[in-house]
Amino acid sequence: MKNRIRFISHKDKKILLADGSNCSPEELVELAALVQSQVTAEPRGSVLLLADFAGAKIDKRSLERLKPALVLDRPHLKRSAWVGTENLPKVFYEHLKSFSQRELPTFKTREEALDWLVED
Repeated sequence: MKNRIRFISHKDKKILLADGSNCSPEELVELAALVQSQVTAEPRGSVLLLADFAGAKIDKRSLERLKPALVLDRPHLKRSAWVGTENLPKVFYEHLKSFSQRELPTFKTREEALDWLVED
């Protein structure tokens, strides 16, 4: 699972990629914990985060386990972008946004998300 979270470079900017693609609900919960530990180790307001959920499965139990991670990450993020959210029920997405009090911009492709993350 640790190979699913890593720093990548895009236009000379460091971006934390959280690759949740094709993950089960249990794997997403595990990944969220890893992301949280990585993000909170970085300075406040510094992290550019790309989360990829393409083909991932999420259920109500995993949704409840993801919510705290989104809140604890927030102070350390500069920007975050999500891709692959087509399988995420809209009600789950809205619930995550509301609970975390974060905007969670979604994009159709990684490239679009990466470009948006590095905009000044």
